[in-house]
Amino acid sequence: MSPLTLLPFIVLIGAMFLMTRSAKKKQQQAADMRNQMQPGSGIRTIGGMYATVKEVSDDTVLLDAGPGVELLFAKNAIGAVLTDDEYNRIVHGIEHDLKSDSDVVPDDASSLTDPADADESADEAAAASDDKSVDLGKKGAPDEDAVQADEPEAQQAEADEEPKKTDGDSDAKK
Repeated sequence: MSPLTLLPFIVLIGAMFLMTRSAKKKQQQAADMRNQMQPGSGIRTIGGMYATVKEVSDDTVLLDAGPGVELLFAKNAIGAVLTDDEYNRIVHGIEHDLKSDSDVVPDDASSLTDPADADESADEAAAASDDKSVDLGKKGAPDEDAVQADEPEAQQAEADEEPKKTDGDSDAKK
């Protein structure tokens, strides 16, 4: 056999070796992460549940998922050990912000205006809405177009009175 015919087999064996090596490396990192768990650490299970570690044994982990809820999981079921900031952000919605409080922009503009001005403008808007209702129809006596417009409505009302058939109903004889 020539070396040229063996080349594809050598490349295939080399690729398989590299893939198994990277998979073993990932498994080792996951095992190290699980071994570094301590009581009080926030974790995410492979199922997506967030909890706090209560006790760690050789193969199992006791988790505190809420008030009075303790769950026993296998160590292999732990997907990630989270930092305190990340756990608080996800579970409790607490953002750890390194910026000063003076840079915070309000969600609405109400705090940017003078409260007295806001009360006056609200009173003016309420008074304006009470003055009259808005009529979007034509003013004056009904003309020929309006009478014709009423005819389709009358036809529609008659059509509504007739019973409508559904897909299951049929007048055909069987």
